[in-house]
Amino acid sequence: MRILHTADWHFGRTLEGRSRMPEQAAFVEELAAIVKDEAIDLVLIAGDVYDSVNPPAAAESLYYEALAKLSDNGRRAVSVIAGNHDHPDRVSAATPLAARQGVSMVGFPQERALSVRVSGTGETAVIAALPYPSEARLNELLHASIDEEGLRAAYTDRVGRLMASLASAFRPDTVNLAMSHIYVLGGSETESERPIQVGGAYTVHPSALRVGQQYTALGHLHRPQRVDGDETMRYSGSPLAYSFSEAGQAKSVVVFDAVPGQAVLPREIYLSSGRPLVRWQAAGGLAEVYRWLDEGRDPRAWIELELSLTEALTMEQIGQLRSSREGLVQIRPVYQGLGGAEAADGDRRRGSVPPEELFRRFFKRQNNGAEADDALVALFLELLRDDDESPDSEAAEAYAGKEETR
Repeated sequence: MRILHTADWHFGRTLEGRSRMPEQAAFVEELAAIVKDEAIDLVLIAGDVYDSVNPPAAAESLYYEALAKLSDNGRRAVSVIAGNHDHPDRVSAATPLAARQGVSMVGFPQERALSVRVSGTGETAVIAALPYPSEARLNELLHASIDEEGLRAAYTDRVGRLMASLASAFRPDTVNLAMSHIYVLGGSETESERPIQVGGAYTVHPSALRVGQQYTALGHLHRPQRVDGDETMRYSGSPLAYSFSEAGQAKSVVVFDAVPGQAVLPREIYLSSGRPLVRWQAAGGLAEVYRWLDEGRDPRAWIELELSLTEALTMEQIGQLRSSREGLVQIRPVYQGLGGAEAADGDRRRGSVPPEELFRRFFKRQNNGAEADDALVALFLELLRDDDESPDSEAAEAYAGKEETR
């Protein structure tokens, strides 16, 4: 049978308030085309189909539309598990209806493996499917009083025992797979994942997941990657870049052929449906940005702009920039600071400036030239008094005087 592994769709997610639904819908169309062109028999979706436990209606509609397209009215098997962003019940709510279309859904960790009959080949896939295994979803407490290393060992042991129990259903005449939404030790993160570990405690050692399967389909990390150098234990990554820390990453799904008792050779198929995320660093100021815009640089991209300036941007300038390119989602001014003796002189001068004036300067700098109104300044001074700090206190300068060192 031919199998496709995908994960971390995050339907409903936005980027600085910009909807990604058109891109997510385009991904569904692209994925449906891939499973048809590649003659896929089984699709594995390793969690985080939604971006929140209470997704918008449009995200839910897109999820069910995706399942319908991928299953092709029951001619193709699809298996889904819940991730840490998903509500387990919401992911599996349609199980009675979906099962008739060849779609299996698992919300909470369970003791029995999935047995999936693949109609196209007549073979059976047994899947040790472990949705996001938080303590709450495992319905147990893993000794919260022990140190991080001990907690990691306890968590790894618990996951390992669960996986071993699920793997007891593996047979020599079945295609044996594992699927989980989990953080595996050594994985490479990006800024767009919601942490599922405390420090490094809620991570599992790769050995806990090695229970005799031919392939392990993982979800949670958005960067496509192998685990511990193992070609057959992989994060497929997210289909779209969801933070600017993913700028430049190629997005993909994993495809492989599996025969009972034989090794598999996974390969990546790259995706093209998402808009790229790029970072512009304009050391030359506004003139350089407008030159790039005139040249049509990165026409489809979502852009994070880091703009070197000597004076604060006006609201009019910000409006002009945003109207120049719809994809310009972040504008981060970087002001040239003082150095050496000049900075020291500035520190001495700041001590003679009233905290009210320091706060006004700080607010103006942080808000692209907007002025703090009198009520806000009064509230700031009241907070200082409530803290039993004098108006010329060190705390006031530490807070309001930040703008002097930027």
